[in-house]
Amino acid sequence: MENIDKFRYPIGKFVKPEVIHDDIIQDWIGAIKSFPKMLRDEAYKLTEADLEKRYRPNGWTIRQIIHHCADSHMNSFIRFKLALTEETPVIKPYAEELWAELADTKSGPVESSLKILEGLHERWVQLINSLSGKDLEKQFKHPQTAELISVKTNIGLYAWHCEHHLAHVRGAKLKSF
Repeated sequence: MENIDKFRYPIGKFVKPEVIHDDIIQDWIGAIKSFPKMLRDEAYKLTEADLEKRYRPNGWTIRQIIHHCADSHMNSFIRFKLALTEETPVIKPYAEELWAELADTKSGPVESSLKILEGLHERWVQLINSLSGKDLEKQFKHPQTAELISVKTNIGLYAWHCEHHLAHVRGAKLKSF
């Protein structure tokens, strides 16, 4: 078996830049903005059998990835709003691996999640574009790692998340496990 990390992280793991300047943030916003259309384009004309293809052995199916993106991005949007409206809130983690096993994720039509992503990303980009430099520095705390994550870092994490899962879908379409 080829190196499993090549399939798990086809674009590599997220690496936070030492300095996050406006150009980087604008690139990240572009990735978040374009993601719903890019994902819809990848899902276009996929059959039910295609949606069951996996990007790696024991990995999620294309269907699960699409639903996971909707779930994850909804959670992230709420985390943004918490960080912007509360003083360093402790966010609520969720068991994404268990969510991926629920019936709506394992067998539900992907159109509902594609629609969620379209509307959510439209609002998310509008929110991000409205932020001041001070807003970008606001943080939330992850209870499992005790890490403080700034809003601007989370923009980068989710730009990466978009590209990461697009690569999974593309990989599963080319070589299924």
